[in-house]
Amino acid sequence: MSAPQLLAPAAVVADLEAHHDGDLAALLELVRIPSVSADSSHAPDVRRAAAYLAERFRAAGPFEVEVFETARHPVVTAEWRGAPGAPTVLVYGHYDVQPPDPVERWDSPPFEPTERDGRLYARGASDDKSPMFIPITVAAAYFRTLGRLPLNVVFLIEGEEEIGSPSLVPFVTRERERLTADLVVSADGGMWRADHPSTMVSTRGMLKLEFTLRGAAKDLHSGRHGGGIANPLHAMAELVASLHDADGRVAVAGFYEDVQPIPEAWRASAHSLPFDDAGYLAEVGAPAAFGEAGFSTLERQWYRPTLELNGLWGGYQGEGSKTVLPSEAHAKLTCRLVADQDPADLRAKIERHLHEHLPPGVTLEIEPGTEGATAYRLPDGHPGLRAVVGSLRAVYGVEPWVIGMGGSVPICEAFQRHLGMDTVFFSFAVGDEDIHAPNEFFRLHRFVEGRRAWADLLARLPEEIGHG
Repeated sequence: MSAPQLLAPAAVVADLEAHHDGDLAALLELVRIPSVSADSSHAPDVRRAAAYLAERFRAAGPFEVEVFETARHPVVTAEWRGAPGAPTVLVYGHYDVQPPDPVERWDSPPFEPTERDGRLYARGASDDKSPMFIPITVAAAYFRTLGRLPLNVVFLIEGEEEIGSPSLVPFVTRERERLTADLVVSADGGMWRADHPSTMVSTRGMLKLEFTLRGAAKDLHSGRHGGGIANPLHAMAELVASLHDADGRVAVAGFYEDVQPIPEAWRASAHSLPFDDAGYLAEVGAPAAFGEAGFSTLERQWYRPTLELNGLWGGYQGEGSKTVLPSEAHAKLTCRLVADQDPADLRAKIERHLHEHLPPGVTLEIEPGTEGATAYRLPDGHPGLRAVVGSLRAVYGVEPWVIGMGGSVPICEAFQRHLGMDTVFFSFAVGDEDIHAPNEFFRLHRFVEGRRAWADLLARLPEEIGHG
């Protein structure tokens, strides 16, 4: 078999190599901006990151650049339609990041990018600033060397992905004409492992819910009142325990009602991958695997729905002890959903379960909200997938893995529903890079590989989409 051919023009690749240091320095400036979308105190920083991206797009080439206000954080678009007759791709990414907490567990300041052993450590370095910034630098190289791109390109970079993209669906609907394209290429996502290239054909959906149990009107002395008043912490423990059975299956009535069987081809592919529970457990530092019976670890993580507690708190948490009977207990949970599960329907079922299993002596208050996203699946044999696999094969010289994703990219289903566009994933982050955790990092060699691959993909897509 002959070596895979890189379709990226040699002049573009050489230009990227020449501008590597300057482009990396520009990325570091973006990473330094603490664009935490969930924290209102960082709203000015989120806005500053949007303005910085707009500046980089204008410097990259003759893009029509806009910064759009939304109900929360800005959306940045950059549009170039100077290739008549060629297809159009919409490149998606996000510039917002998760909170850095707990800050004390970072080995270096979370918003001061630090290089150690070929890795760039900083909040947002992997999710999603480095992967999202790469195609901007590639577009700049095309304009510098050839004066044009091989196809029409529209960038859409949002600032709310880490809070469920609540403003983006209204934006996409409103700006339908501006965003019209043949395909979405998502720079958000990630490869499964660092030692082998991969892309994804599915993502799970998301549902968030927070609730509080209340007992007495105020904290009480545990000696005087203990044994006579319900303890919300005890009630919360009982209530959250009722959400699963002993085998790890979600016990909410109707939770699996719309879940379809995993396609046999997907199961076979997952079982063929070089993965074993022992190695995985050693990597994450857990004593044993756990989850829904009847499925492998990868099947549970990629193709089955989950319900997880993300926070559980109440009562005294300071030093020493305090003989108090607390008045409140709190919990946060999220669900990862699969195709055909509706977030609103699942929320109603979980709320019903909580009410029906509420222990006596406490009241239940569920925080209002409709944040959620449905799951996404790329149609089989999609031409965009052929292009992505071809570019990865050309850069890495091996056959890429095509896998599922346990996380959520909420906008994928919205692109499909509101714009009729499918999404392929082309991110050069890796799943082990501690995203959402202290010491998040991005492998710097991926910056080089990702730029070559994006240069190739922009050249390859017109051929593959034309064959669709």
